[in-house]
Order: sequence, then C-alpha cells, then structure tokens
Amino acid sequence: MKFIVERERLLKPLQQVSSPLGGRPTLPILGNLLLQVDEGTLRLTGTDLEMEMVARVALTQDHQPGATTVPARKFFDICRGLPEGAEITVILEGDRMLVRSGRSRFSLSTLPASDFPNLDDWQIDV
Repeated sequence: MKFIVERERLLKPLQQVSSPLGGRPTLPILGNLLLQVDEGTLRLTGTDLEMEMVARVALTQDHQPGATTVPARKFFDICRGLPEGAEITVILEGDRMLVRSGRSRFSLSTLPASDFPNLDDWQIDV
C-alpha cells in the first residue's frame, strides 16, 4: 500500500474518524484506524464497536492498493504537526507504516486489516 496526499485534504477526515476512539480501548485494535486504498480513494474507518465512522479522501497522485490499521492518535498527531501545505507520503512495509513529509520521517507499528472489526458483518437474531 502506498499513497501521497496533501496535509489539508487528510487532516479533517482523519480527525472525524478518530473522534469515536477516545479513552483507553478495551481491545488494542480499537485504538487503530483502518486505512484502505483502492481505485484512487483512501478510506479511513474508526470504530468503538458501538458506532463506526468512515471518511473518504480522493487520491490524485501516485498510489498502490492495500489495507492496514495504524494507531489513530499517533497518526493524527504526526499529520497535525506537519506544516501547512505539506505533502504526506505513506508506505506500508511489512508490519510498519512509513510516513514521510519533507525531511520528516516516522515509522508506526500496524496491525493487520483483517483484525479490524467490521460492524456491517455483525448480525443478531432477535
């Protein structure tokens, strides 16, 4: 997975999907965001198992499809701390996600996208 996006296009959707993830999650994966790149779109998903927030960001530059989860707070703080107008490059390498912008470099641990809970798949018989 790889994508390049402008800071301003990513920051607001990232903040919105991170909002249900307050406090200390009961499961480590609930502190993560699901990132999915496919067909020119970055899809961001956050959940607390009661509600799910999804945002989409159109990718206008080079990208490669893929999916992973990344710590929501750390990813948001990194993006927020970058200067206005910054171009952010994100590359998934094994179980690490590399975030680059200008001379800044960050490496975040990831969890597999397959571990992320999908509320659409949950059904209850009443």
